[in-house]
Amino acid sequence: MFARITRERMDAVSIDAALWAYRARIIPELARVRLPSYAGISSFADAGALMAFGPDWADLFKHAGSYVGRILGGAKPADLPVEQPTKLVLVLNLKTAKGLGLTIPQSLLLRADQVIE
Repeated sequence: MFARITRERMDAVSIDAALWAYRARIIPELARVRLPSYAGISSFADAGALMAFGPDWADLFKHAGSYVGRILGGAKPADLPVEQPTKLVLVLNLKTAKGLGLTIPQSLLLRADQVIE
């Protein structure tokens, strides 16, 4: 995979959430080939991805608990509404940006929920 990324001279990589378990192996390799990466789960930015933007997973799990409570209280799962995330978080990793020689615009820094320095 990394040989193809290098060969095709990609500008950045979006990492799928399905690769969460492999983030500790993927992100250092992307840094080695100096490729910015983005993911939809904040723990990818914690692991060194340039940025993450996606649902607040703690908030989602809280809502899941209320669903479980309704089902245990007798509600039929098919009768419960489908909900979408209402809280999204933006995490920026300045350490990674510095390593890539990138400057994050101040306007984006001000919008971030978390900035990793």
